[in-house]
Amino acid sequence: MIVNCFAYLCNIMEAEERLNTEEKIISMLKTVYDPEIPVDIYNLGLIYNIDLNDDGELKIDMTLTAPNCPAADFIVDDARIKLESIDGIKSVDIRIVFEPEWDKEMMSEEAKLDLGFL
Repeated sequence: MIVNCFAYLCNIMEAEERLNTEEKIISMLKTVYDPEIPVDIYNLGLIYNIDLNDDGELKIDMTLTAPNCPAADFIVDDARIKLESIDGIKSVDIRIVFEPEWDKEMMSEEAKLDLGFL
């Protein structure tokens, strides 16, 4: 019985640690900005998928506001450097995707308010 309780507590602790890491990932993404837009990439709705595996490998699918965005390399490099600084993250793979196509409806209410769309 004690062994089962210990395993259960370890699972809870691992789940809490994972949740904490996921919160750090989102918080860090909220510090990455397109230099031409005063809203972070997370609230802009540019992040389509966040996948963190048990080995600390982080994969992110994101898009850009426009396919020919001149700041694309800057944004991706900034995000990668910041995400790699999080304890528990071993590697970061950021993939740029264009499906579905981004539009302003993907922005958070906060971003819409900041940009004057509300």
